[in-house]
Order: sequence, then C-alpha cells, then structure tokens
Amino acid sequence: MKRLFLLMCLGLLLAGLGSVSHASGTDALPTLKVDTLAGKSFDLAAQRGKWVIVNYWATWCHPCIHEMPAISTFVQDHDDVTAIGLAYQDADPVDLRAFLKKHPVSYPIAKVDPAHPPAAFGAPLGLPTTYLIAPDGHIAKRFVGPITPADLKKVIDAAK
Repeated sequence: MKRLFLLMCLGLLLAGLGSVSHASGTDALPTLKVDTLAGKSFDLAAQRGKWVIVNYWATWCHPCIHEMPAISTFVQDHDDVTAIGLAYQDADPVDLRAFLKKHPVSYPIAKVDPAHPPAAFGAPLGLPTTYLIAPDGHIAKRFVGPITPADLKKVIDAAK
C-alpha cells in the first residue's frame, strides 16, 4: 500500500511537470500584471532587458522565508536583475505588510489569489516556486523548491 501511494505521488508530480509547457521553451512570452502591497503596479513586460525573478512564496513556508534575504541580496548585487514576490496565500494585505516588516525584502511583493493564480505561471506545484525570466521575456528556468544565488547565477552565466 505504501509503495502504491509513493508511485501515485510520483505520477502526479511527473504529470504536473509535463503540463507546464510555458516553462519548457515555447515561444509564448509570459505576462504578469499585478498591484504590489506598496500600491504600485508591476508589469513583467516593462522589465524587458533585465533578468526577472518571479518568486511564489507564503508566510507559513519556512524555505520561502529562508530564501527571501538571498533573493534580496542577489537583486541588490546585480543591476541587470529585478524580482517580484508573489504571496500565494489567502491573507489580509495588512498581515502581509506586518510580516514583511519583520522579514524585509528589496523587491516588490504582490498578493495573488491561490484560487486564481496568474495565468502565465499557473498554480505552483510546491512552495517556493521560482521562475527566472530572461531579458528577452522568455522563461529561462523554473525552480520548484528553495533556490540559492548560485542557482540563479548558474542560469544567468550559461545564457551569456
């Protein structure tokens, strides 16, 4: 029974990975227009020419909280990189702002509705999930699970 359960979980994971065609190099450019918690608008298309880190996270996700300072530092250390954090949870914006006072980041954060995630990215298979968007607007890499600056640097360096 345990083996059957593990096989079913593996099958679901593989099916989910296979269904994300936008992350595997199709010609469609992802779109993302969100309002940030700071009351500003973030448009992915306006970021062309830069690498963009699109990071799904939640306040209850310990790996997410752990990687947020690393993403902040990476963005601050690279003029050609920006980021947007997508708070993927049903939480009051006031509570998210309070959380961010305790865990500040150098990039904007937007709240997204888990029932209606951004169409170009869909619902994450797990948290954290991070997309690295190339300067031309294509998805260069999707990471499921925590990332490090070395992970980001490896993809960026390989594209140069």
